[in-house]
Amino acid sequence: MKIKPEDLDKIAEKTRSEARLREDGIRVRINVHMGTCGIASGAKDILKNFLDEIDEHEAKDVQLTTTGCAGLCSSEPMATIETVHDRAPVKYINLTESKVRRIYEDHVMGGKPVVKYALGMGSERLG
Repeated sequence: MKIKPEDLDKIAEKTRSEARLREDGIRVRINVHMGTCGIASGAKDILKNFLDEIDEHEAKDVQLTTTGCAGLCSSEPMATIETVHDRAPVKYINLTESKVRRIYEDHVMGGKPVVKYALGMGSERLG
């Protein structure tokens, strides 16, 4: 079986991502997109909804962070979920409080992405 250069890139990125999560004792990282368009669309509420879920579940292995604009203004508010499982990150779009609860229960706690709320899986990289 031949391995293509892009396959090596994917393996390297996956390994780096998983190592970063494990080093910190973090099992899941939730990135809420907080660009201007995200904030205008309600990303602050989404951030609070995720924080409430983390607090309610007393999750010590879940990290909540913010990131900038993903370039998909019409799909805001958005969040990306990264896990140490051998899965690619999942980008969720058009989030609401009820979607956050479902994503938290199914994906963050259960490891099963909520496909109907997801834009897609994978990472964006230059080069």
